[in-house]
Amino acid sequence: YNHGYSENVSRKNHVDDYSTWDIVKATQYGIFERCRELVEAGFDVRQPDKENVTLLHWAAINNRIDLVKYYISKGAIVDQLGGDLNSTPLHWATRQGHLSMVVQLMKYGADPSLIDGEGCSCVHLAAQFGHTSIVAYLIAKGQDVDMMDQNGMTPLMWAAYRTHSVDPTRLLLTFNVSVNLGDKYHKNTALHWAVLAGNTTVISLLLDANANVDAQNIKGETPLDLAKQRKNVWMINHLQEARQEFRQKVMLGTPFMVIWLVGFIADLDIDSWLIKGLMYAGVWVAVQFLSKYVSVPWIRTHHRLLNSRQRTFFLNFAAHLPFATVHVPFLLNSLALFYNFGKSWKSDPGIIKASEEQKKKTIVELAETGSLDLSIFCSTCLIRKPIRSKHCAVCNRCIAKFDHHCPWVGNCVGIGNHRYFMGYLFFLLCMICWMMYGCISYWRIHCATSYAKDGFWLYLTQIASCSPWMFWMFLNSIFHFMWVAVLIMCQLYQIAALGITTNERMNARRYKHFKVTATSIESPFNHGCIRNLIDFFEIRCCGLIRPVTVDWTTSPTSLHPSKMKFIFGLVFS
Repeated sequence: YNHGYSENVSRKNHVDDYSTWDIVKATQYGIFERCRELVEAGFDVRQPDKENVTLLHWAAINNRIDLVKYYISKGAIVDQLGGDLNSTPLHWATRQGHLSMVVQLMKYGADPSLIDGEGCSCVHLAAQFGHTSIVAYLIAKGQDVDMMDQNGMTPLMWAAYRTHSVDPTRLLLTFNVSVNLGDKYHKNTALHWAVLAGNTTVISLLLDANANVDAQNIKGETPLDLAKQRKNVWMINHLQEARQEFRQKVMLGTPFMVIWLVGFIADLDIDSWLIKGLMYAGVWVAVQFLSKYVSVPWIRTHHRLLNSRQRTFFLNFAAHLPFATVHVPFLLNSLALFYNFGKSWKSDPGIIKASEEQKKKTIVELAETGSLDLSIFCSTCLIRKPIRSKHCAVCNRCIAKFDHHCPWVGNCVGIGNHRYFMGYLFFLLCMICWMMYGCISYWRIHCATSYAKDGFWLYLTQIASCSPWMFWMFLNSIFHFMWVAVLIMCQLYQIAALGITTNERMNARRYKHFKVTATSIESPFNHGCIRNLIDFFEIRCCGLIRPVTVDWTTSPTSLHPSKMKFIFGLVFS
């Protein structure tokens, strides 16, 4: 393919005399005037050179669109085979990743399903070389996502074997590719090929897409067998974990058991702290075992610790505390907390949706207008990304007005549930405060102590001895109070003072509509603290206030800051 000109060669900067150049060199360097001069003098554009390569091939590999149009107008054959690999100009353009050339050649009738000397069609070549935009365009134009080449390899298999990045594998999975299809000769699935290549990125994607870990090739080998042959510990562990379907059920109850055991052991009527220490060590070993071999990240179930601590506190100590000042506020706060947690967890955070036909139409429109840019196009969801949206790598979906992915609620935080998330943080903070107040009330009633008389350290020893379980709850409450308070203050500062999301604050320099200096971020979405809060929480006060609502799921992909402010100014007025 290359023949010394695989790169998109450019014109020489210094003055050169092109009059002595032959037409092949002039084509490679894009000297249109010299090429036209030679063609008008009688050169046949169909005539191949000594390597059986036509002018259209050379123009295609170097992305010379004007010359391609000219040569085709002069009779060049669009699907002419040539070169060592017996390929068409479209094959050459595809290998080099020239999307604009692929679009142009197909407009002139080039057939992407033709195979080259290696038995590959254009979609296989694009997948091999990681040209995601070309893969998307070819599939949108009708190429079969599961098309097999002469060797029985699909685009997904080639991407798994050759491309060590999330794309184009992620894109192919979005097109509902057959994950567990085996090739014609080896019966290897895409997961087999990814393991053979040591492609850890793609292995993770395939496992998330429910690739069959137990699929056998023609030799009876599973992907796990191949990983063991290569002695790759990472691949072995991840493939083994994929088999453990029961792991999540086991971990669901673990936080409650841990929080209960810590308090239970502390409260045991055993004088020897050595025995209690050994019991704590046993609990720690059990948690480490579950974390390693059951393999559910602790952080994803950590919010259950908060709820478990709340239930444990209420069930064990409610009877000892005042009803009016503790029970009622605690129960009301708990209801509000669980409501907002449930809405944060289960609500649609603002997923940007499109039908398969809409996705294909978008791809074709963007490609044919030269706008298939990954900054405005999501190669996974296959949509034109609205402004303020972002693709979440954890949830594998695009979220409108994306703030962050929250492991505490197990969901993204976006336009659809951000208010509920703030409610969850507020009532969580209130619940922690009530728990600390309840602990102090319990000590006043049941523990013979006096802070003023005994001093801090003696008082601390006395309350810890009075009820180790209650002391454990109080320490937990202090720890969680600190991070929840910091998180809610950061969120309020971003919402009210800056008018931006967490994602925008962290990545402001990536977005053209923000003006970033060393000390500040100027946002076109910031309309002052009061207005920001009114719009965010949709405060209406019985119709006295009118919040501005924007459908961020369908808003423009980009907008100049001055134009953005003008539009919002019209809305406010």
